Amino acid sequence: MFRSYLKIALRNLRSQRGYTALNVVGLTIGMAGGLLLFLFIRHHLSTDRYHTKFDRMYRIVLDLHLDDGSVEQYPEAPLPMAKTLRTDYPQVEQAAFLCVNRSLTVSVIQPGQMAPTRFLEHDGTALAEGELFQIFDYQWLGGDPKTALSAPNTVVLTESWAKRYFGSNNPIGQVIELDHKVNATVTGLIADPTKPTDTNIGLFISMPTIRQLDPEFNVNEWGQLNSNYRLYCTLKDNTPATAQKLETTFPALSKKHFGDVANAFHFHIQPLADVHFDVNRVGGVIRLSLIWSLGLIGLFLILTACINFVNLATAQAFRRSKEVGVRKTLGSSRAQLAWQFLLETSMIVVMATMLAGLVAFLSLPLFSNWVHIPLAFTTDVSMLLFIGLLMVTVIVLAGGYPAFVLSGFSPWASLRGKLTATSVGGYSLRQGLVILQFVVCQALLVGALVVMRQMQFIRQTDLGFQQDNVLIVNLPFSEKKSWQAFKSELSQYPDIKAVTLQYRPPSAKVMNGGSFKFGPKNDWTNFPARERLADADYLKTYNLQLVAGRNIVEGDSIREYVINETLLHKLGFRNPQDILGKRMQYYLSSVPLPIVGVVKDFHLKSLHEAIAPCFIASFPNMYQQAGIRISGVSSTQTLAHIRSVWQRLYPTDVFEYEFLNDQLAKFYETETTISQLVNVFALMAMVICGLGLYGLVAFTVGQRTKEIGIRKVLGASVASIVGLLSKDFLKLVVVAIVLASPIAWWAMRTWLQGFAYKIDIAWWVFALAGLFATGIALLTVSFQSVKAALMNPVKSLRSE
Repeated sequence: MFRSYLKIALRNLRSQRGYTALNVVGLTIGMAGGLLLFLFIRHHLSTDRYHTKFDRMYRIVLDLHLDDGSVEQYPEAPLPMAKTLRTDYPQVEQAAFLCVNRSLTVSVIQPGQMAPTRFLEHDGTALAEGELFQIFDYQWLGGDPKTALSAPNTVVLTESWAKRYFGSNNPIGQVIELDHKVNATVTGLIADPTKPTDTNIGLFISMPTIRQLDPEFNVNEWGQLNSNYRLYCTLKDNTPATAQKLETTFPALSKKHFGDVANAFHFHIQPLADVHFDVNRVGGVIRLSLIWSLGLIGLFLILTACINFVNLATAQAFRRSKEVGVRKTLGSSRAQLAWQFLLETSMIVVMATMLAGLVAFLSLPLFSNWVHIPLAFTTDVSMLLFIGLLMVTVIVLAGGYPAFVLSGFSPWASLRGKLTATSVGGYSLRQGLVILQFVVCQALLVGALVVMRQMQFIRQTDLGFQQDNVLIVNLPFSEKKSWQAFKSELSQYPDIKAVTLQYRPPSAKVMNGGSFKFGPKNDWTNFPARERLADADYLKTYNLQLVAGRNIVEGDSIREYVINETLLHKLGFRNPQDILGKRMQYYLSSVPLPIVGVVKDFHLKSLHEAIAPCFIASFPNMYQQAGIRISGVSSTQTLAHIRSVWQRLYPTDVFEYEFLNDQLAKFYETETTISQLVNVFALMAMVICGLGLYGLVAFTVGQRTKEIGIRKVLGASVASIVGLLSKDFLKLVVVAIVLASPIAWWAMRTWLQGFAYKIDIAWWVFALAGLFATGIALLTVSFQSVKAALMNPVKSLRSE
């Protein structure tokens, strides 16, 4: 029986090549999009879930409650808190502190070389307590995880980092130099993580080494906090009550160690499952709501392809009606006919799945580059389950209804040609499904336009400072005495317009600040001020505009302040001249110091956040970078000159630079990814809709061939025939545009709420998306309509 079904199915598919091709191509596009989105979503949802203790792993985080009622969220906790959790809290099984992404110069004597090779590391380094290896799972290739980081001047490397430093030699026992200060011995080697993780560290440095790397670091200081600090722990059981009970003890802990300001420090225990999606804190990657939104887009792509199948299958029902009548007359049951039609659907779906897998595999490198994730097309259990579920779902969605309709034909009505559009699954059903398809397309088109306009707005917004042709160079900590010489020598080069020594540029991810005193009684303010610490050339380098007063005077410590307009207004002043000479006291200074200038507002962070109160002051102890503005006329020669000066002054340090524009672009990596994904999937949805519409129009034209011939004989023009065939389909597209517009408006308005500075969703966005969708539909319909209208009426009438 099955062999008979298979022969009939193959015969039907071969005899209707156009119908088969349309369905296969549509399903291939939809399923390929679904496969790519599955890989993307699986990566994010599986991050760090491979750890044995995952359901008992937590991160300690800090909410800083400010006097003005605002709350700032940080991923950090103080170093001594780790020891406190280990010793004073019986419900805590283990706790470990680490300081991630510490910039280091690593010097290594590589095999066959006399002079050391130097590496400037930024990401992937961490000062860590050895207890970390009892919390996170690592595959150890050498060394003892219990003792590898217990002693000072010891490090653990991952396999890829060890190969970069030592080639194929055994790294255990080898020595690397850290920041020209510490000779550290490699005591452990671990395999590179093969599954997604947010703690993607390649160089682990023992925490006791901090005493040599940074002698001023106080390991017992609770108030020493930094956004690179992390504190992880595991609990002895995974019940929510245990975690809640632990968190209730944190206010007393804050009171003990922070005293009068304890109310500002609210520590919380955060499940590891939430860390990856906590974008409000540094280190969060993506919102969970965005993951589900992309999943919904993938589902809509597949649904749109299935709708094509249903529409084409029910439209083709007239051609299959006599076949059904004959087979029922010869004794076939409805169930047998249904299985026959489902088999045909299954064969189409299998072909589409194979092609979709090939398309996804070939496009995966480009897709991975877009989303900045090293995705791999692996045939593991989850992938096989997804593909199997996808195939079954598509077969049921695409083939279930047509099989039900076709197998239910009355043999009498089928053989006598008495079937109507309603009896074959419904003209109204096909109309509804076409509308649903274009609702999805219109919503994606509006989304693509809104995201594109917001990204254009971000690129064109005046940030309040010069960002073009500015280089950021990290300065070597060990050579502070020669920083001024570096600056002076660069300033003499004609193509270099300005140089400043700074902690950070005007806009940066790192945001330091705190409360300060101001007013006649020198009282604490109820809001914090952000700091931008730099020398007197900071304003010149970034072209920051003074609106009152003068620039700061260079000094070895803070001597005076230049504030921004937002801080001016927060302090209750409107006229910038009125605040000049007033004094404020910041924690970096022991006495109140004068405000000597007011600078025009500039953006301190991304456009996600409003401009914060800020001041600029000189404090050389905190400088870490040089900001260099060049003319951009001969960039290659200028960069070569900067490199030569660096190599002469700092021969043992690695020269590295980054353009400020590239740094600022990293603020919007997620938005850039969303923009690319929405654009691509909107295009895919339009192609699928176009294919379905093309098939339906072809069927309609075939059914009305005689009518078209008669109309032409009676004098109908080509334009009137095209209009006749097009208007019904275009009405459906217009209805879809009306239905999709409020849905798209709500979705994009919700997305834009994440920006403090954003565009308005203008009416013309919906009109433009609607015109595009209508244009695609019109082109698709017109192609077949014009072809039919130009047909010789003699041939069409004779064929009838």
